[in-house]
Amino acid sequence: MRFEFLLFGGAFLLFFMACLIPARWLPPLPNDKLLHFLAFAVLAFLLKFVADSKSELLLYFCGLIFAGWGIEVLQNWVPGRKFCWRDIGANTAGVLLVAILCL
Repeated sequence: MRFEFLLFGGAFLLFFMACLIPARWLPPLPNDKLLHFLAFAVLAFLLKFVADSKSELLLYFCGLIFAGWGIEVLQNWVPGRKFCWRDIGANTAGVLLVAILCL
């Protein structure tokens, strides 16, 4: 397995777990939307090294946007967390910024 894929998978797993831990376990966050934007921009940037072509990269970007939506849906079952359209917007904006720069 390629190192780039393992790096992306590890980063995704870390962000995924951070998004699904109960709110009471988290420290006060300075700007939640900025953190969402940066996390998904980093994940999208890492995908640049995983994809073998631009069409594959575009497909991965779409999958990452869908995964961000899925995380928000799952947060409905996490104590102190809830679904938030603004988080989805921040996630998508992070991916789109990298997509614009890469494609």
